[in-house]
Amino acid sequence: MKGQKRIRDYGIIIGKMDTGEKNAITDVEGVKVGHVTLNDGAIKTGVTAILPHEDNLFKEKLVAASHVINGFGKTAGTIQIEELGTIETPIILTNTLSVGNAHAALVQYMLRHNEDIGVSTGTVNPIVCECNDGYLNDIRGMHVKKEHVFQALENTDKNFEEGAVGSGTGMSCYGLKGGIGTSSRLVKMGDEIFTIGILVMSNFGTKEDLTINGVKMGKMIVEKEKSRKPEEDKGSIIIILATDIPVTHRQLKRLCKRTAVGLSRTGSFWGNGSGDVVIGFTTANRIKHYEKEAVVSIKAFNENKINDIFRGVSEATEEAILNSLICADTTRGRDDHIRYSLKEYIDLITE
Repeated sequence: MKGQKRIRDYGIIIGKMDTGEKNAITDVEGVKVGHVTLNDGAIKTGVTAILPHEDNLFKEKLVAASHVINGFGKTAGTIQIEELGTIETPIILTNTLSVGNAHAALVQYMLRHNEDIGVSTGTVNPIVCECNDGYLNDIRGMHVKKEHVFQALENTDKNFEEGAVGSGTGMSCYGLKGGIGTSSRLVKMGDEIFTIGILVMSNFGTKEDLTINGVKMGKMIVEKEKSRKPEEDKGSIIIILATDIPVTHRQLKRLCKRTAVGLSRTGSFWGNGSGDVVIGFTTANRIKHYEKEAVVSIKAFNENKINDIFRGVSEATEEAILNSLICADTTRGRDDHIRYSLKEYIDLITE
């Protein structure tokens, strides 16, 4: 986005379903994304914020779910999501050792906008997700501060950058430069058109496994650079799923599970050291914090017609991962470590 050349611009079309106007998570009405990028020498990190809707999220929660594909991770907030089936804060992405600072900042942000929290009502459940950017970033320096989280939240927009930006600044994917990527799919049901949006923070995989639209491109890259030593898969991925489809917590969890299909299509086998975490929400079902009625209604989707939604989730996840790679520029970071951009090899399959 924002003028960047994405995977479709190279003639590589993932799947068969239509995308939204921006082919991004922000095609879901109300969703916005903001970044703060810290890129200075050995500092290669940042913050990415996802705003699920523009009203008071604590007072108008959204039906949500999470799914752990592989649990080598430190994401905060999933316990309450699974118990209550809602989210009540924006979602913050950052590096592993900055979860604490991001968590504290998100609490402060919510307190500023809700004077009742902790006084006349309960506390709040901040959602902070992470990946380890320590190969390129001076992660021990803990450079992400509270003000960076505030800035990312204040800078959210429907148009945003992908690749080596925000929390994706120092991430690696398939031994190349990874980061932030997004995609969307439209699901037509009768006269209605629904949207599925995916955003990823990619930081996983071994180079030889990279697969693009069924082509084993990783093997081509390894063959081209024979002198480079192969690396073990120790990375992670965070997948955020947004939709305007009216689904229940249980149905949304089923959608979250289908992101693993798109993940595997790019070549991942969900390695032992990988924290592969999915958080999903729907803007169609809101839960009022101060609900007065004893019985409330929640819309559900007809599961006899859910297959197209499953397909849309898997296609958008696959394409979002590839966008995170192709939009990321070659980056040199801590201790002169370097990750090359997929752009430097894409002609292996586009010529």
